[in-house]
Amino acid sequence: MDKLNAAIVVNPASANGATGRRWSEMAEVISREGISFEHYFTESPGHATEITRRFLEDGHDLIIAVGGDGTTNEVINGFYDQNHNMIRPEAAVSFISGGTGRDLIRTIGIPNDTAEAARHIINSPARPVDLGRVSFLNNQGIPEMRYFINVAGLGLDGATVDRVNKTSKALGGFISFLWATVATLILYKNQEMRIIVDGKEVCNEPVTVVVFGNGRYFGGGMCIAPDAQVDDGLFDIVILKGLSKINLLISLPRVYKGTHLGHPRIANLRGKSVMVEAYGEALLDLDGEQPGRAPVELEILPKAINLRG
Repeated sequence: MDKLNAAIVVNPASANGATGRRWSEMAEVISREGISFEHYFTESPGHATEITRRFLEDGHDLIIAVGGDGTTNEVINGFYDQNHNMIRPEAAVSFISGGTGRDLIRTIGIPNDTAEAARHIINSPARPVDLGRVSFLNNQGIPEMRYFINVAGLGLDGATVDRVNKTSKALGGFISFLWATVATLILYKNQEMRIIVDGKEVCNEPVTVVVFGNGRYFGGGMCIAPDAQVDDGLFDIVILKGLSKINLLISLPRVYKGTHLGHPRIANLRGKSVMVEAYGEALLDLDGEQPGRAPVELEILPKAINLRG
């Protein structure tokens, strides 16, 4: 039986460095399961995007990201050149977990175990899925455009991710994000936001967090958008409207279970485009990274990339 050919982008720093320490073992397993590959290690933020572009320009048809959700996001952005043209439209992407949050693979169903993930990739034909495109101000105040496959968010979400990424993740995704959420909440103040979905204003009041889900999970296992589908051409938009700190803490277990949408201060709607203006510094979360802040404009790109998984 012929092996599946792939190019693998590896972030050795993901999972608090565990991916780098385990890579030789992971590589042996991936090869044994039937994937033939060449690989390249990332060395700095943004490097995975450069590596992906180079692999695609060299003619590779399958790119596998090994790392966390941030690595995944960089690889997705590498499918586009600097002029926002898709480099190799027929190519596909897939993922093998090696990170802290592991939120994307929960939605698309790729197993966490390396051997099981490799078999899953081999046995899954490529299918087109949606991407989100977001314009925002980066952390230097410069307008920027990026793509995401899982979840974007503004408010408490962005502030929490900023805290997580500045501290050790040695305790794993669930504990790291839970601790960061509680620690961030102590000093966090709800922010006035004006949210427009498909041209209609749906919110203009204090907001704790607004999430734009292509996938379902964020924050190390919170099922924030339980009805989201990666191929339905729509964002699932979840707005937590001005929750008190006590109310949010009480609601957290329901968010992990995905049973929070019935809360009277939580709005749930769908749309293809979103604009958000914030009257404070609303930080942006993009697939587990914190690249900038509001104002933001988001657009769903239906069936924009091929996924094996």
